[in-house]
Formats: sequence, C-alpha cells, structure tokens
Amino acid sequence: MSFSTKGQHHTNLKATVNWTAKSLYVEQEINFNNDSGDTLKTIVLNDWNHAYSDISTPLSKRFSDEFYRGFHLSKKEERGGTFNLSIRDKELQEFLWERLNKKPDVIEIQLKKPLLPGENLIIQLNYLAKIPSDRFTGIGYSAKKMNLKNWFLSPARYENHAFTKNSNANSEDIANALSSFEVMLKVPLNYAVTTDLIATKKESDSNATNYSLSANNRTDFSLFVEEKSSFTNYKSDLIDIHTNLKDNAIDPIQKAIIIDRIVHFARNEIGLYPHTKITVAQSDYEHNQFYGLNQLPSFLSPFSNEFIFELQFLKTFLNNYLKNTLRLDPRKDNWIYDGIQIYTMMNYIDTYHPDSKMFGTISKIKLLKSYNLVNLDFNDQYSYFYMLMARKNLDQPLGDPKNTLIKFNEQIASKYRAGLSFKYLNNYLKEATVPKSILAFYDLNQRKQTNGDDLITILKSNTTKNIDWFFEKIINSRKLIDFKFDLVSETKDSIRFSIKNKTNVFVPVPIYGTKKGTVVFSKWLDIPKNSDTIYTIPRENAEKIILNLNNEVPEFNLRNNWRKLNGFFPNNRPLKFVFLKDLEDPYYNQVLYTPVLGFNVYDGFSPGIRFHNKTILNKPFTFDMSPMYSLKAKTFSGSGFFVVNENYRDSRLYNVRYSLGASYFHYAPDATYLRLNPMIQMQIRGKDFRDNRKQLLVFRHVMVDREKSAIVVDNSMLNYSVFNAKYINSKTEITNHLSFSTDLQLAKEFGKTSVEIDYRKLFRGNRQLNLRLFIGRFLYNTSTNTDFFSYALDRPTDYLFDYNYYGRSESTGFFSRQFILAEGGFKSKLDTPYANQWLTSFNASFNVWNWIELYGDAGFVKNRGTQAQFVYDSGVRLNLLTDYFELYFPVHSSKGWEITQQNYNQKIRFVVTLDPSKLINLFTRKWF
Repeated sequence: MSFSTKGQHHTNLKATVNWTAKSLYVEQEINFNNDSGDTLKTIVLNDWNHAYSDISTPLSKRFSDEFYRGFHLSKKEERGGTFNLSIRDKELQEFLWERLNKKPDVIEIQLKKPLLPGENLIIQLNYLAKIPSDRFTGIGYSAKKMNLKNWFLSPARYENHAFTKNSNANSEDIANALSSFEVMLKVPLNYAVTTDLIATKKESDSNATNYSLSANNRTDFSLFVEEKSSFTNYKSDLIDIHTNLKDNAIDPIQKAIIIDRIVHFARNEIGLYPHTKITVAQSDYEHNQFYGLNQLPSFLSPFSNEFIFELQFLKTFLNNYLKNTLRLDPRKDNWIYDGIQIYTMMNYIDTYHPDSKMFGTISKIKLLKSYNLVNLDFNDQYSYFYMLMARKNLDQPLGDPKNTLIKFNEQIASKYRAGLSFKYLNNYLKEATVPKSILAFYDLNQRKQTNGDDLITILKSNTTKNIDWFFEKIINSRKLIDFKFDLVSETKDSIRFSIKNKTNVFVPVPIYGTKKGTVVFSKWLDIPKNSDTIYTIPRENAEKIILNLNNEVPEFNLRNNWRKLNGFFPNNRPLKFVFLKDLEDPYYNQVLYTPVLGFNVYDGFSPGIRFHNKTILNKPFTFDMSPMYSLKAKTFSGSGFFVVNENYRDSRLYNVRYSLGASYFHYAPDATYLRLNPMIQMQIRGKDFRDNRKQLLVFRHVMVDREKSAIVVDNSMLNYSVFNAKYINSKTEITNHLSFSTDLQLAKEFGKTSVEIDYRKLFRGNRQLNLRLFIGRFLYNTSTNTDFFSYALDRPTDYLFDYNYYGRSESTGFFSRQFILAEGGFKSKLDTPYANQWLTSFNASFNVWNWIELYGDAGFVKNRGTQAQFVYDSGVRLNLLTDYFELYFPVHSSKGWEITQQNYNQKIRFVVTLDPSKLINLFTRKWF
C-alpha cells in the first residue's frame, strides 16, 4: 500500500550539541498521522543510533562477520546510543514501550487506545543521543567534526498492514516514514553547520549559535557540525550543492563545470530534484565508493584528476539524489536504487566520455595492446565484476534484501548487474522505454510512497512486449544465462542456425553479424522454449555471427557465443601467450606465463616460469604448470595441476572440484621425491550466503616415490600410497572461530583416524583465547621399525608432503625449528616425539598484552609396549600475525626449565608464511 504526502508525519526537533561529550540533548515532538487505512495498536520508531550502544547488537555482529575488530575493541565513550529516553503523550503521561528482541535499535510503543485511520497522535520524546566515533562507518564524530545521520528517532515505514522493522546493518537502508521537519539546532559558538535542510533563521549569543531548519517530504536529512566548514557551495540554476569531496586541487572553474553538467544530466535522466539543497560529502563517497583503478594514488592513476573527481561526484550525487527522493523501502527494493544509479552512470559515460577505457591512459601503450583487459571500454567493467561472482557461484538475486547480500555483491557486483539489467531491458524494448519509465516512476515518488510493484507496473504500461521474464529471471533469480550456436549453415545470401540454451533460461538475446570487426547487422531473438527452432536471416556479407556481442545480456560465458562463417574450423581459437594476467578473451585460447621463484633448503632458490590459463574469472577447467631449475641441486624441479570445477546452483553442495596434482623437489640434499595427488573436493554451504560457515569434504589418493638418501636416517619407506578422506566444518569471524575436522588415512602399512577441534575467542580489552584439541589413533600399524607414519608431538614427518617445510629433513639448525601447527602441536622438542598407537594433545594460548601471549600444551603419548606418557610444555608466543608470522619461546616443559638449558636459541620455534595467496586472503575474506 502507499500513502499520500498530504498525510505525512510532522517532527519538531530541538537539539543541543555537547561537543565535549560528543552528544546531543534532544527534545522531540512527533505528530504521528495514521494515513494507512488500518487501526493501529502500536507504533514503531527507528532508533538506529542505538545500534552502536553495545558489542552484542546486530550491527556489532555485522562488523564481526566482516572481520572488522575496531568496534569490538572500542572504548565505551567511542560507542553511541540513545540514553535516558522518555516517551510520553501530549498530557505527558508515559507510554509503555520496549526495544525489540535482537533489534535494540527498533522501538515499539504500546498505544493507550487504538489509533483509527485518519487520526493523529502527539508523541513527546526526551533523550540523550550519544554520537559514535566515525571510525566505525564514517558516520559519527571525529576530532573536528560530527557527521550526523540517523541520530534522532523517527517513525518507521508502514506498508502492507505492518511497520517495517529493519535493524541497522551498516548498509544505509533505514526505512523511515515520510515526514516534515522543523529543527532547532544549538551548537557551540563559531562552529559551522552544513545541511541539506532549509535554514530559515540563524542567531548567535555569547555561548552558542541557534539554527532554525526545515524541510518537507523527507525520510532523513544530512547534518554536519564542524570546527571549520570543509564544504564549498556550488549554485546551479536547479539546486544548491554543498560538497567537501576531495578534488586533488583541480581547477575550480573546471570543477564547477563538472558539477553543473552532472546536475543537469540527472535532471534529464531521472527527474527534477524537489528540494533546494543537496550535500555530497566525502564520507558519503567512502561508504559507497566506485571501486576500480580510479582508487590508485594520483602518481599511479591512469585517469586525470578531473575524471576521477567527476566519477566520484557522479556516483555520490546520484546516490544521495535517489535516497532523498525515492519513497521505497531501501532494503527490500535496493535493486531499484542501484539499477537507476548505475544505469544513469553508464549513460553519462556514453554521453560525455564515449571513448574512455577501463584502464584509462594505459590503453594507449602499444606494448599492452594485446591484453584484452586493457582494450575494454570503461562501461564493460560492470559485466565482468558480476561475472567474477557468478563464476565463483557467489552471485545473489538482485531482488534479495540488501542486508542479506555478501559485501562484494552489496557494494559492487549486484549493484553493477542492476544497472546492466536496466540497460539490457532498454536495448531490448527500444523506444527509450526504460528512461521514460524511470522519469514516470520518479514523478510518482514525489506524490506518494512506492514499492517495486509500482515500477513494474510502469514498465509494463510502456511496452506491448511481455517482460515478465525480466523480473522472474533477471531480478528475482540467480539462474545463469548461457547461449551458444548449435547448427549453423550459410549460403551467399542467408544464414540458417539454431541456438542451444545451455541453462534453460528463456530470455531475449541479440545476434550480430560482423565483417572485419565491423557490425553489418543486428537483431534481437526471442528464445522460445522449443529448442529445435531454426532461424533464417539475411547474411549481408557477414563473416562471423556473434551472440551478445556487447554484453547486453548478463551472460555467464561469452566464449561460446560466436561462429565463423568461413573456414573448416568455425570456432578454432588461436593460441595466445600473455604475460602475467589478463581477462578472459572469447576469441583466443590464452596461456598466461609469469616468472616464479621457489625455495627450500635442498633445492635452494629455484627460478622458473609458470604457465597457466587462470584468468581473472574462474573457469570450468584450469591448468597450472611451474617448471623450475634448482640452482643448488643443479636439476629441474617443479609442480603443476589440472582442475575441473563444477558448480551446483541450487544445492547445499555448491561446488565440486576434481584435480590431479604433481610435484617434484628434493626432500633431502641428495634425494628427490615425486608426488601424485588425484583429489575430489566438495564444498557445502547453507542458504544464507553471508554465513561464514564453511564445510568441506576431501577425498584423495596420495602416491609418493622417494629416492633413497644417504643422509636421512630412516629410508624404510620410499614408495607408498595413502587414501585420505577429510571433513572440515568451520565458522570464522573476528570475535569467534570454531572449526571441527576429521581425518581418515588408509594404506597398506597403516590405518589411522583423528579429530581436531579449534576454538578462538576475542574478548573485550583485546584479550584472545586460543584452544585446540587433537585426538589421533591408529586403526592398524604394521610399520613397526619406523616412526615415519607415526603421530608427531612437535614436528610431523609430513609423509603426504602437505606442509610447506623449508627444510623437511632437517633435525638441527635454523630450519629444523620451523613450526607448523599439526598433530600434537607442541613447541618444545621432547624425549618421546612420536606415537605409534595413539596421541592426545591440548594446546592453549592467551594474550597478556597486544601480540604477546602465554601458551601451554599438554597431552598423552602412547606407543606399543609402553604405558601412556603424560607430556607438557609452556612458554611465550609472539603472535605478530596469526598463522603467518609467529615466534615461540619455550620456558618450561617435561624436560624442566628450558629457558636455563644450553643452546636455548636452538629451541626457539617460528612460523613464516611466504605464500602470497594466503596473505591476500587476509584482505579479501571480508568481501566474500
């Protein structure tokens, strides 16, 4: 349902800023108008500032899920909240009210008597709004300013006979009801105020400045209080713009021209902005950035400062333009905000920068012309960001609520695909159907509250074509689209062909004919459910036919979209070697190559070259080969693997990976090993894509052939094979980590099974507890004269060659002290280092100051023919970067006080990870 702006609520706010306490004392009166047609027994108010009140709120959980620890470790005075709240009627009688369970930033008021349709109710509120630090989200206070958003209580949106009860998830999608505002703001003397409200009066006395502000038809407004204003005012004939967006000192005249051009473009593309002022703040941009090469430092950027400012202003301006005018639920109908914003941005680039490239001036470097990535038009990048997630099987329906989206989808992939979808629909419908519909929908929003159904109705009314597929398959589904040519025949004058619909998603697709790279014809095809349809079209001298040439359709795979009309091999792709990395090129089989440098103690540094086909987008089949030359051993070495990836779209089992890997290196100064590893990995997830729980099933057969070494003492096991099955279930966030894994190994010589449980808890005050339990037992063990397959207390033999040991056969010296947390997990080297029957160990650590921790290990070692032996150790751990850079200093163990024993430096253990892919995961885990 919708309701007219004539019946909007009216809010009077009297707020006094306490700069020292970073708070506002608020006296508020809400004249609540029931324009719903329903009789109300309760009223719901949004109090999103209270989401900052504690580290147990849904907002805090959101921070933890995205691996941001700043809020959890913040001081009480840095957090916000609404305190001393009193809610009364006009007779100053208290209402009964409560904060909703698990939604403490949503307040429900019990009315003393039902509020009938058309009736009004006066609600009096008094409270202290404590403003949070802006280091959490960019909203709040810093040393010299306050960026105030969602700091006051506001009636929630009412729709479909219920109030919208959204909790703050740091996605800027508060669902307030439409209101008019009268604001009396008192700030300390000489402090500047910038707002998109109308300033009707300003008075100063010896202590403070009083501002009178007002607005109509708003759900929210922006307010900045600063010691010195950072904003510049630009007056257009349409609107006043206040901005403090960083501009890298571009010419003020050029800046004004850019702003004026964007303002008028938005007016023509979307509609007339109904308010007289708008703010475009740097904090707004940082919360909703344009991700790409424009973020590089200016001395590296391939774009001019003017273009970067233009792009950033365009995106931020459009975001605020739409948020201040569309009367939608910004959580439920987020795809409309994103779609109009990105669609308008694409049209702007096409209009004013039609020749711009994704890589800017880099595209002009002749040496790089062979790279497909460099040749992409600027607007082409949007489809590839969507495909990045689709190929990972992590894309989500555009119509899903904003708070359920993975961060990469929320801020990048889904946003871009929404704009592409609008462009797709307009290219299909033609006659400017989508632009006309946007203008009509925008106009409707100035008159009443709307929802997604209103836009659907307008779009359908502006065309005679059936577009149900657009909403069913493009907006509200994550089904993939993939077409390819099936049967193709041609004559001099015509082309006959059929199209294979590989995913059975029936949506329109364009076909193009090209000759020497120039389009000679184009036509839209409505793909019927009958897969046997034969199309006949005029040839018009075309040499090649291509489906979806310009990526109008958000298609999963573009490599199967073309067919040559001449030649024996119509789809034969030439081989193309590319240095370092590139984007997938539909017209070539790419082999990427890059220098590599390996290292272990026995091979020394091993330079080599890596050949692979892993472009930026995931592929169903990949290979990766890295031949190297050992400078120390004077022999060739290396590794490689082949992988077949299969995604399942509608199953908890969402990915199966079949692989065959091989490696050949030295494991001792005079001996090499060859390892073959066929493997199947199965990844499982729940319905909630944002859930950080990961489940993995692994089945593999490891075959090892070792040369005999004169240096290694134990040469009893040179050739062997082991079947291995694993199950891993883990859930990780910044405040909690819990993982459970089981392991089964079967070989001719032994059978063994183990269970491992890891737990990590981050407490307030930056105190972290790490606990680990390992239980391993042999099912059978015929290798009686060797500990090669035994459980290890402090340093596994790694007979499966899983661990990245730099000196795996070292028993003394620096590299023998490398520590890898596995099996027993002890740091001290004790007199009984192996167990050939069973092993149980418990590892714990707790930090006492920043990255300095105390650790302790305890366990039982059981060998055949002996009683179980209790062992322990303890010491100090420098946890500089967990799992990547750590140092262990033993203090006391079953051997006594190790810190007083000789050669103590030989007892210190270290963890050093040099694998770039593991380090990159530290930065990408919050996005995926």
